Amino acid sequence: MAAAHRELFYTSQDGLKLYARDYGERTAPGTPVICLPGLTRNSKDFEPLAGHLSARHRVLCPDFRGRGRSDYCDNWTDYTPVHEMMDTLDLMGAAGIGSAIFIGTSRGGLVTMALAAFRPNVIKAAVLNDVGPEVDKKGIERIAGYVGVMEVPATWDEAAVKLRVMNEREFPNLSGDQWRTFARRTFAEEHGAPKLDYDPKIGTAMRKGLEASKGEIPTMWPQFGSLAQMPLLIVRGENSDLLSAGIVERMQADHPSVKSVTAKDRGHAPFLDEPEVLAAIDEFIAAEGL
Repeated sequence: MAAAHRELFYTSQDGLKLYARDYGERTAPGTPVICLPGLTRNSKDFEPLAGHLSARHRVLCPDFRGRGRSDYCDNWTDYTPVHEMMDTLDLMGAAGIGSAIFIGTSRGGLVTMALAAFRPNVIKAAVLNDVGPEVDKKGIERIAGYVGVMEVPATWDEAAVKLRVMNEREFPNLSGDQWRTFARRTFAEEHGAPKLDYDPKIGTAMRKGLEASKGEIPTMWPQFGSLAQMPLLIVRGENSDLLSAGIVERMQADHPSVKSVTAKDRGHAPFLDEPEVLAAIDEFIAAEGL
């Protein structure tokens, strides 16, 4: 059974109505946790982790603008990590939270690094899930190839099969039930059938960005450097095509006290419900006294 959560609606500085799931007691003894999702992902991705952590922490899981139950932007130019960073600060203001543990998956990790450079005092600790200051071009091009142009499956069974065909090489041991759960977290529902759960203009923004950079993927090493004074845990999928083992090694060299864990038989990105990952997150938070 999914953990209970409250619905939190708040307004961005540019007037969008945004949504977040709010787990756990507001007066929970542990440091609040904010879980930031991937490029086209949403708050549903963190159901298992949020339920796990909410026994001791208040856990906020937002839908970034243009995803899930949050408003869509009129212009594709408003889908950037900087906008999402400002939305995250708006969320903290609405929730009455001054600082938190940030858990960022993929795009959410980029937002976390940007936040560390812009407002470092709001981050008590960070978990970067399968993302770093430098990402593999192959993985970015794969994502750009389907974002906003993927054909929506006609049925939920078809959705599970489609996701399995797309991802089974990187996630080789998921059961049928796990693929069906993945489908429910990937798509919204309309009239009993799957529907896209994000604004297709997010794909436009990504491809326009790649065109502008002439295929060169920008790096965020200076922003990553802003995490140097903060506790940091890196999660990497064993089969990831976005975060290489070599980049993890360089991140560890730049941040000597960083912890890391590899999610076995996972690609981009681990679900954060893997036993070894949950154990690593628990140990990381406990070791920091958070």
